[in-house]
Amino acid sequence: MVIVYLQALLMIAVALSVLMALAWVVQQRTGNSGWVDTIWTFSLGLVGAAAALWPIADQPPNVRQWLVAALVVIWSVRLGSHIAARTAGITDDPRYAAFAKEWGADSPRKMFLFLQNQGLGSIPLVFAIFVASRFPSDALRLQDYLGVLILFTGIAGEALADRQLKTFRSDPANKGKVCDIGLWRWSRHPNYFFEWFGWLAYPVIALSVNYPWSLATLLAPLFMYWILRHVTGVPPLEEQMLKSRGDGYRAYQARTSVFFPLPPRRPGAAA
Repeated sequence: MVIVYLQALLMIAVALSVLMALAWVVQQRTGNSGWVDTIWTFSLGLVGAAAALWPIADQPPNVRQWLVAALVVIWSVRLGSHIAARTAGITDDPRYAAFAKEWGADSPRKMFLFLQNQGLGSIPLVFAIFVASRFPSDALRLQDYLGVLILFTGIAGEALADRQLKTFRSDPANKGKVCDIGLWRWSRHPNYFFEWFGWLAYPVIALSVNYPWSLATLLAPLFMYWILRHVTGVPPLEEQMLKSRGDGYRAYQARTSVFFPLPPRRPGAAA
């Protein structure tokens, strides 16, 4: 059993490394680093589905394996398509462009290492999918259906946040303004929040006192929260928005929760 899980970790790591090397090639050839996130999302869906369907004792995939594989594919197609459409309309992603500017002439090498770290750092996400799919029972339980509900809630919430932002920006009257309508009134990054929320599905599906490996699934939401809240999500975007929106965004920061949706603060209330 342990050998199978270690083999899975190794193969997941190799697959993610190769696919992120491909993302680096695309980024270098096109000059548009937005394709990095597109490839990362589709890569996670591809490797995650393959991990979920990994045979158990040489038996065909059971219903839970197919369910978990379907969940990660649906997530990947929705988010990947959204990022691809956004990337096709820009010349470069401001977040990665800022990194490239900071790195200077050494940018290609550092970008390659950065993307490799991003790929290898995503191992907990795919491993959580693998572990959840191998819960030692063929029959679906209430937890499985709850996991489906959580994932679809995350997808729906993220899609709604994306649509609200797109609608706001499409109105010429809002040019230069900060989007604070709908979900964006309750969180400065509701799309990131719902992205994180969806990854709670796999621990919900897997956790059991009779399945010690299930604890590994907790790494997925923990990693996703860390990466979105403290690394490539919130910090560079907040910095970009402060530069482009100035005092308007500072006022928005003062009244709006940074990540978790909460009622807007009253003027003068403590953050």
